[in-house]
Amino acid sequence: MKVLLINGSPRENGCTRAALSEAAGALESEGIVTELFHIGNGPIQGCADCRKCSGTGKCVFDNDIVGTAREKAREADGYIFGSPVYFAGAAGHMTAFMNRLFFADNSVFFHKPGAAVVCCRRAGSTATLEQLNKYILISQMLLVGSQYWPMVHGNDPGEAARDLEGMQTMRVLGRNMAWILKSIQAGREAGLGLPAREEKRLRTNFI
Repeated sequence: MKVLLINGSPRENGCTRAALSEAAGALESEGIVTELFHIGNGPIQGCADCRKCSGTGKCVFDNDIVGTAREKAREADGYIFGSPVYFAGAAGHMTAFMNRLFFADNSVFFHKPGAAVVCCRRAGSTATLEQLNKYILISQMLLVGSQYWPMVHGNDPGEAARDLEGMQTMRVLGRNMAWILKSIQAGREAGLGLPAREEKRLRTNFI
Protein backbone atom coordinates (compact mmCIF):
# COMPACT_ATOMS: atom_id res chain seq x y z
CA MET A 1 0.00 0.00 0.00
CA LYS A 2 1.17 3.46 -0.88
CA VAL A 3 0.32 7.01 0.14
CA LEU A 4 1.10 9.98 -2.10
CA LEU A 5 1.86 13.17 -0.18
CA ILE A 6 1.52 16.36 -2.24
CA ASN A 7 3.67 19.31 -1.18
CA GLY A 8 1.84 22.38 -2.48
CA SER A 9 4.29 24.93 -1.16
CA PRO A 10 6.55 26.90 -3.52
CA ARG A 11 9.28 26.18 -0.98
CA GLU A 12 10.24 22.55 -1.38
CA ASN A 13 11.87 22.32 2.05
CA GLY A 14 9.62 24.63 4.05
CA CYS A 15 7.07 24.09 6.80
CA THR A 16 4.68 22.13 4.57
CA ARG A 17 7.33 19.52 3.85
CA ALA A 18 8.15 19.32 7.57
CA ALA A 19 4.50 18.57 8.37
CA LEU A 20 4.11 16.04 5.55
CA SER A 21 7.37 14.32 6.49
CA GLU A 22 6.13 13.82 10.04
CA ALA A 23 2.98 12.15 8.74
CA ALA A 24 5.03 10.10 6.27
CA GLY A 25 7.24 8.83 9.08
CA ALA A 26 4.22 7.56 10.97
CA LEU A 27 2.86 5.87 7.84
CA GLU A 28 6.18 4.17 7.17
CA SER A 29 6.37 2.94 10.76
CA GLU A 30 3.09 1.11 10.00
CA GLY A 31 4.51 -0.51 6.88
CA ILE A 32 2.97 1.89 4.36
CA VAL A 33 5.09 3.08 1.42
CA THR A 34 5.12 6.86 0.95
CA GLU A 35 6.09 9.25 -1.82
CA LEU A 36 6.50 12.97 -1.27
CA PHE A 37 5.69 14.91 -4.45
CA HIS A 38 6.53 18.61 -4.76
CA ILE A 39 4.44 20.54 -7.29
CA GLY A 40 7.23 23.06 -7.72
CA ASN A 41 7.23 26.83 -7.79
CA GLY A 42 6.71 27.39 -11.50
CA PRO A 43 3.47 28.59 -13.08
CA ILE A 44 0.59 26.12 -13.25
CA GLN A 45 -2.16 26.57 -15.82
CA GLY A 46 -5.53 26.85 -14.14
CA CYS A 47 -8.67 25.07 -15.33
CA ALA A 48 -9.95 26.78 -18.50
CA ASP A 49 -13.40 25.16 -18.21
CA CYS A 50 -13.06 23.88 -21.79
CA ARG A 51 -14.68 20.54 -20.80
CA LYS A 52 -12.38 18.66 -23.17
CA CYS A 53 -11.67 16.26 -20.30
CA SER A 54 -15.31 15.13 -20.27
CA GLY A 55 -15.40 11.49 -21.28
CA THR A 56 -11.61 11.22 -21.60
CA GLY A 57 -10.46 11.95 -18.06
CA LYS A 58 -7.47 13.79 -19.51
CA CYS A 59 -6.84 17.52 -19.20
CA VAL A 60 -5.67 19.28 -22.37
CA PHE A 61 -2.86 20.82 -20.29
CA ASP A 62 -1.74 17.51 -18.75
CA ASN A 63 1.78 17.70 -20.19
CA ASP A 64 2.77 19.60 -17.03
CA ILE A 65 3.21 18.86 -13.33
CA VAL A 66 -0.52 18.17 -12.89
CA GLY A 67 -0.40 15.40 -15.48
CA THR A 68 2.63 13.89 -13.77
CA ALA A 69 0.83 13.96 -10.43
CA ARG A 70 -2.31 12.42 -11.93
CA GLU A 71 -0.34 9.39 -13.13
CA LYS A 72 1.24 9.00 -9.71
CA ALA A 73 -2.21 9.32 -8.11
CA ARG A 74 -3.50 6.37 -10.13
CA GLU A 75 -0.94 4.13 -8.42
CA ALA A 76 -1.59 5.36 -4.87
CA ASP A 77 -4.00 4.00 -2.26
CA GLY A 78 -4.22 7.14 -0.13
CA TYR A 79 -3.36 10.82 -0.31
CA ILE A 80 -2.32 13.74 1.88
CA PHE A 81 -2.47 17.21 0.35
CA GLY A 82 -0.39 19.91 2.01
CA SER A 83 -0.38 23.67 1.47
CA PRO A 84 0.86 26.80 3.18
CA VAL A 85 -1.67 29.50 4.04
CA TYR A 86 -1.76 32.53 1.73
CA PHE A 87 -4.26 35.23 2.71
CA ALA A 88 -6.36 32.67 4.65
CA GLY A 89 -6.45 30.28 1.70
CA ALA A 90 -4.34 27.70 -0.11
CA ALA A 91 -1.39 28.93 -2.18
CA GLY A 92 -2.55 30.12 -5.61
CA HIS A 93 -0.66 27.55 -7.64
CA MET A 94 -1.85 24.80 -5.28
CA THR A 95 -5.44 25.88 -5.95
CA ALA A 96 -4.83 25.76 -9.71
CA PHE A 97 -3.20 22.34 -9.27
CA MET A 98 -6.08 20.92 -7.23
CA ASN A 99 -8.76 22.31 -9.54
CA ARG A 100 -7.29 20.55 -12.55
CA LEU A 101 -6.26 17.39 -10.71
CA PHE A 102 -9.76 16.76 -9.44
CA PHE A 103 -11.88 18.19 -12.25
CA ALA A 104 -10.50 16.14 -15.13
CA ASP A 105 -10.97 12.74 -13.46
CA ASN A 106 -11.73 12.56 -9.77
CA SER A 107 -12.67 8.87 -10.11
CA VAL A 108 -8.96 8.25 -9.47
CA PHE A 109 -9.71 9.11 -5.84
CA PHE A 110 -13.07 7.37 -5.32
CA HIS A 111 -13.35 5.44 -2.04
CA LYS A 112 -9.72 6.05 -1.11
CA PRO A 113 -8.63 7.79 2.12
CA GLY A 114 -7.46 11.37 1.86
CA ALA A 115 -6.43 14.17 4.17
CA ALA A 116 -5.31 17.77 3.99
CA VAL A 117 -2.68 19.46 6.13
CA VAL A 118 -1.94 23.18 6.25
CA CYS A 119 0.87 25.30 7.60
CA CYS A 120 0.79 28.93 8.64
CA ARG A 121 2.62 31.47 10.73
CA ARG A 122 -0.40 32.48 12.78
CA ALA A 123 -3.93 32.37 11.31
CA GLY A 124 -6.04 31.37 8.31
CA SER A 125 -5.38 27.67 8.83
CA THR A 126 -8.96 26.52 9.39
CA ALA A 127 -10.24 28.36 6.30
CA THR A 128 -7.51 26.78 4.18
CA LEU A 129 -8.19 23.33 5.64
CA GLU A 130 -11.87 23.68 4.78
CA GLN A 131 -10.97 24.65 1.21
CA LEU A 132 -8.76 21.59 0.68
CA ASN A 133 -11.16 19.21 2.42
CA LYS A 134 -13.86 20.06 -0.11
CA TYR A 135 -11.88 18.41 -2.91
CA ILE A 136 -11.73 15.27 -0.79
CA LEU A 137 -15.38 15.25 0.22
CA ILE A 138 -16.82 15.82 -3.26
CA SER A 139 -14.75 12.94 -4.64
CA GLN A 140 -16.30 10.21 -2.48
CA MET A 141 -13.09 9.88 -0.52
CA LEU A 142 -12.76 8.88 3.11
CA LEU A 143 -11.64 11.99 4.99
CA VAL A 144 -9.04 11.04 7.59
CA GLY A 145 -8.93 13.00 10.83
CA SER A 146 -6.50 13.36 13.68
CA GLN A 147 -6.54 14.38 17.33
CA TYR A 148 -6.85 18.03 16.24
CA TRP A 149 -7.31 19.83 12.94
CA PRO A 150 -4.29 18.86 10.80
CA MET A 151 -2.25 22.04 10.93
CA VAL A 152 1.22 23.10 11.94
CA HIS A 153 2.28 26.60 12.94
CA GLY A 154 5.63 28.21 12.24
CA ASN A 155 7.39 30.65 9.96
CA ASP A 156 10.15 28.20 9.01
CA PRO A 157 10.81 24.47 9.42
CA GLY A 158 12.64 25.05 12.70
CA GLU A 159 9.66 26.83 14.21
CA ALA A 160 7.30 24.20 12.80
CA ALA A 161 9.32 21.48 14.52
CA ARG A 162 8.77 23.28 17.82
CA ASP A 163 5.00 23.09 17.35
CA LEU A 164 4.92 19.86 19.33
CA GLU A 165 1.14 19.54 19.24
CA GLY A 166 1.07 20.14 15.51
CA MET A 167 3.71 17.53 14.84
CA GLN A 168 1.96 15.02 17.08
CA THR A 169 -1.23 15.72 15.14
CA MET A 170 0.65 14.81 11.94
CA ARG A 171 1.83 11.52 13.43
CA VAL A 172 -1.66 10.62 14.61
CA LEU A 173 -2.98 11.47 11.15
CA GLY A 174 -0.44 9.14 9.56
CA ARG A 175 -1.29 6.27 11.89
CA ASN A 176 -5.03 6.81 11.37
CA MET A 177 -4.58 6.68 7.60
CA ALA A 178 -2.51 3.50 7.90
CA TRP A 179 -5.28 1.91 9.95
CA ILE A 180 -7.92 2.86 7.38
CA LEU A 181 -5.80 1.50 4.53
CA LYS A 182 -5.33 -1.79 6.36
CA SER A 183 -9.05 -1.94 7.16
CA ILE A 184 -9.93 -1.42 3.48
CA GLN A 185 -7.51 -4.18 2.53
CA ALA A 186 -9.00 -6.51 5.13
CA GLY A 187 -12.47 -5.76 3.77
CA ARG A 188 -11.38 -6.62 0.24
CA GLU A 189 -9.87 -9.89 1.42
CA ALA A 190 -13.14 -10.70 3.19
CA GLY A 191 -15.09 -10.13 -0.02
CA LEU A 192 -16.52 -6.72 0.81
CA GLY A 193 -17.17 -4.81 -2.41
CA LEU A 194 -17.50 -1.11 -3.11
CA PRO A 195 -20.75 0.75 -2.36
CA ALA A 196 -23.51 0.40 -4.95
CA ARG A 197 -23.68 3.34 -7.34
CA GLU A 198 -26.79 4.85 -8.86
CA GLU A 199 -26.75 4.52 -12.65
CA LYS A 200 -27.42 8.16 -13.44
CA ARG A 201 -26.09 11.16 -11.57
CA LEU A 202 -28.76 13.79 -11.05
CA ARG A 203 -27.95 17.50 -11.25
CA THR A 204 -30.11 20.38 -10.15
CA ASN A 205 -29.18 23.91 -11.17
CA PHE A 206 -30.33 26.80 -9.02
CA ILE A 207 -31.34 29.84 -11.04
